[in-house]
Amino acid sequence: MVEEIELYLDEAKTLMHHSVEHVQQEFRKIRAGKASPNMLDGLMVPYYGNPTPINQVASVTTPDARTIMVKPWEKNLLGELERAIINSDLGLNPQNDGEVIRLNIPPLTEERRVQLVKQAKHEAETGKVSVRNVRKDTKDHIHGLLKDHVSEDEVKRGEDKVQELTDQFTNQIDDLFQAKEKEIMTV
Repeated sequence: MVEEIELYLDEAKTLMHHSVEHVQQEFRKIRAGKASPNMLDGLMVPYYGNPTPINQVASVTTPDARTIMVKPWEKNLLGELERAIINSDLGLNPQNDGEVIRLNIPPLTEERRVQLVKQAKHEAETGKVSVRNVRKDTKDHIHGLLKDHVSEDEVKRGEDKVQELTDQFTNQIDDLFQAKEKEIMTV
């Protein structure tokens, strides 16, 4: 029966790892004053009637630290790309020259930096809640093994290991947040 506890622990570790990866992905979308192609991740463009990620219909590059360049693979998509960028919550003003779209990234104001830190903190808290939910579910599963003649000592050890995993992954999220906060606040 100890094998069942180990299986639950492995599953918990995997799910917690996914939570940390999700937080990392969300942090990549939060701009820190420098242009990054990741800023456009999640932006969808209508392509033959289907919403398609922007990186599947255009090349997204950063020729310098303050500019993102979007070059569609089909010229007829320029208007759709421009509309998608304008309608997004990125607050960027696209410049269309008939070939490519340029996005100039303005320097961040102090007020905007504080907003971005709050957004990052929210994403970190969401990730930590996800990790704690995995802990709760795993503890419930392990505690349910008492009915299957698993000793209380084994269940207690399993619960302690789940707590160790939870602490490990929440600390990773805290470290990611601190690094992102430093990146955002650096002028």
